[in-house]
Amino acid sequence: MGLMGFVEGGIASIVAGCSTHPLDLIKVRMQLQGEASAPNPAVQNLRPALAFPTSAGHANHHVQLPRPPPRVGPIAVGVRIIQQDGIAALFSGVSATVLRQTLYSTTRMGLYDILKQKWTDPNTKNMPLTSKITAGLIAGGIGAAVGNPADVAMVRMQADGRLPLAQRRNYKSVVDAISQMAKNEGVASLWRGSSLTVNRAMLVTASQLASYDQFKETILEKHWMKDGLGTHVTASFAAGFVAAVASNPVDVIKTRVMNMKVEPGMAPPYSGALDCALKTIRAEGPMSLYKGFIPTISRQGPFTIVLFVTLEQVRKLLKDF
Repeated sequence: MGLMGFVEGGIASIVAGCSTHPLDLIKVRMQLQGEASAPNPAVQNLRPALAFPTSAGHANHHVQLPRPPPRVGPIAVGVRIIQQDGIAALFSGVSATVLRQTLYSTTRMGLYDILKQKWTDPNTKNMPLTSKITAGLIAGGIGAAVGNPADVAMVRMQADGRLPLAQRRNYKSVVDAISQMAKNEGVASLWRGSSLTVNRAMLVTASQLASYDQFKETILEKHWMKDGLGTHVTASFAAGFVAAVASNPVDVIKTRVMNMKVEPGMAPPYSGALDCALKTIRAEGPMSLYKGFIPTISRQGPFTIVLFVTLEQVRKLLKDF
């Protein structure tokens, strides 16, 4: 039974990940909007926002920051990707998605299923919400640690198309991305942002899996719907919304830390997660942590629906094995 949970969860996760990959790519591109326009900390002679000019002559010496590019919505981002690189560009990094789901989601789904079986009351067949959340936190953290190299590769492959041609990394596949990173930046670079990945995965898994089970149990207990496709879709969409709200701020920081380009002999753009969060908020405001939320929920909803509907169907097919 323990092994079957890994198989079922892995199949469902790969199907869901591949089918919603274009939405995930758009989300990553939107989360990186405005990053290049962040103020340069090396510039020391900027005029404070509330300073009053003493004379017209002095005003001419103030450094004028370039205006940040206008932010565009998910549809415009998707159209721009297709216009610049073709429709196939919407699936940039899909090989990394497959590897990520194989490592990360298979691990978290399987571990959650094992913990769920152990912690479910044998008499009532119910599991307290606190136990579900705890199981999700544990499973998500372990799964993220296992899948972080694929996660870094996926973010970079998805973000590559927004860079100028001369700066693109041009990874041929997820294997090429991982090998180049290990060769050029060291093996440790494969776990860059791993603390963020683990934190995000713990939030997503706890909110997604625990809330799905809770919503599903509530619907069945209240007799609002029978155990079928309607119940699975309703519970999974609600779970996807909860997961998106909980994880989006961590996801924005994770994307930026993983995508940063570290030049040899130069200090990295961000020294860590907290530094990235503070610089992002200072440059773009607190709501920048929810940048890409529309594509996040647009992706998280369908992803969660496909994930759990596929999972329920796979369980039916494999229940006799």
